[in-house]
Amino acid sequence: MNRVETIVREVYGPDAAVPYAVRLPGGASRETWALDVVVPGGDRHELVLRLDGPGAALEAGTGLAEEARLMRAAADAGVPVPHVVAAAGPPAGPPTGPPAGPYVLMSRISGETIPRRILRDEAYREARPKLAAQCGRALAAIHRMPLSCLPETGPATAPATAPQAVPADPLRFWRDVLDLTGQPHPVFELALRRLEADRPPAVPASVVHGDFRNGNLIVGPEGVRAVLDWELAHAGDPLEDLGWLCVKAWRFGSPLPVGGFGGYAELTAAYEEAGGRPVDLDALRWWETFGVLKWGIICVTQTMRHLRGGASSVELAALGRRACQNEWDLLGLLT
Repeated sequence: MNRVETIVREVYGPDAAVPYAVRLPGGASRETWALDVVVPGGDRHELVLRLDGPGAALEAGTGLAEEARLMRAAADAGVPVPHVVAAAGPPAGPPTGPPAGPYVLMSRISGETIPRRILRDEAYREARPKLAAQCGRALAAIHRMPLSCLPETGPATAPATAPQAVPADPLRFWRDVLDLTGQPHPVFELALRRLEADRPPAVPASVVHGDFRNGNLIVGPEGVRAVLDWELAHAGDPLEDLGWLCVKAWRFGSPLPVGGFGGYAELTAAYEEAGGRPVDLDALRWWETFGVLKWGIICVTQTMRHLRGGASSVELAALGRRACQNEWDLLGLLT
């Protein structure tokens, strides 16, 4: 019996059948499966299963059991997310049977996640004008989630922090990451200095999704159906999420600044109306600039993995040119 069947029968009983199971593309260290499960009596459940592969323990990010806890807390706060059916972390002791965990089993939500389709296809024409406001409301709900739902430490790609503690300095973190590459990037250095000089005032920490952007949303003809990919959640400034959504890379060629589908005013008005803190536009621009810098540094680090033999990948190599695109975007933001 394979891992998929093992998990399904743990959750739904030994007589559950899996007439449909397709592994979805993407993910070197985690597997994602689309499943249909039929239980005695004929009820059919459309599901998604995410499970760890052998290399997952070495990857940055929240574990699957912790991610499931975050999604449940998000649902309680009013964030649109898939329903978590079951989840498990690493076994506490030696395995006694076929390995099942860590995994998250959740409802399968139909819709589109590919940004270019969301921004261009006729099927989403009526949804596009609504998306910025819907994102604002979803972010306000994320930021009222209790800090206690976070893991004890943040992901390796964000500053480590206990949930209730003041988060570590994200600007210093990414400066250190850039230094470790050993690569000269004068525009990134300029951005780091300018951001250091113009920091917005500190605010109380909130739950931050960490990767809220076009591409991590399920969208239907009526708008946002679910927020995905919670593995980078951490404690921090809530404007980090709003700024990341506005990063130019996530506009996919559209002139509209919020995810390629809306304007700043639509996002911030809906965010505040839904209970988010008042948005200082200068602080939002700071976090947008920080997001462009962060993405640029990520592009450099991922390319260096390819160039230095850590992982031979055309995709990683292609990210190198995106570092230049982010440098150009930063020059525009810094003027």
